[in-house]
Amino acid sequence: MILRTIAVLGLACSLALPVAAQTLERVHASNVLTLGYVDRLQPFSSGPVERPAGYVVELCQRIAERIKREQSLPHLRLVYSQVARDEALAALQEGRIDLLCSPLVANLERRRSFSFSLPIYPSGRGVAVRGDAPPALLRALEGKVERTAPQWRATINRGLARGSFAVIVGSTTEQWVRQQLRLLGVVSEVLPVQSFAEGTALLEAGKADAFFGDRVVLQQLVASSQAENRPRVLERIFEMEPVALALPRGDEDLRLLVDSELSLIYRSGEIEPLYRQYFGEPGEQVRLLFKAYALP
Repeated sequence: MILRTIAVLGLACSLALPVAAQTLERVHASNVLTLGYVDRLQPFSSGPVERPAGYVVELCQRIAERIKREQSLPHLRLVYSQVARDEALAALQEGRIDLLCSPLVANLERRRSFSFSLPIYPSGRGVAVRGDAPPALLRALEGKVERTAPQWRATINRGLARGSFAVIVGSTTEQWVRQQLRLLGVVSEVLPVQSFAEGTALLEAGKADAFFGDRVVLQQLVASSQAENRPRVLERIFEMEPVALALPRGDEDLRLLVDSELSLIYRSGEIEPLYRQYFGEPGEQVRLLFKAYALP
């Protein structure tokens, strides 16, 4: 899913040519590397510009160390720039930031204007439901309704109708949820939220029936919930959506450096303690995916 959290830019931005500048040359001349990030995207990126934190921020810090070594810049100044979700890609395109250190789904539309690193996280779209979710809603979300036409569609509609579904505002998941409801002809309320924590809070308070987002993040938040009516995450994964770091379009030198460092982290196994810190113990599938992501 996850960032699944930054809005798709408008048509004008999608068709615009990228800034004609090589990032590493600019960094070498200025001795400054500017890392952009979106706040309140725990556990990926969050915090003040003086000390941002998160899984993706730490990966970017490793990349910054490699730039210091390879570009012979031992005193490279690292500057963080907090950008709004709907301005993040524009900031990258205009050269206001050198690298976007928040997760972004590398879909084909975005590839028209930007380049992307190797996948940094094996994201999958899942759903959390409130603790007292009605059986009809659970059956519809789990895909366990009887598939006998015309009853199947009607059963799904009954399970989802008049429900309230939280999504991260501006994310690909928000687009997906709205599209699915339109296709089914279901009248339900979509509740855009600013963060995973806010969406989970709506479930705990009974103000949302379900919260669609990255399944691993939802699992972590639900596991730490102290609510009496604690939400739960369903087993179903609706779509796999690996996310990556967004880079300036056509800057192959920077992309080679970024992918080289990521591949080293994956091959060496250093990704496991970092992943464990933010998401818990990686499963065998996650380990295999990181091995597959690494380039020789």
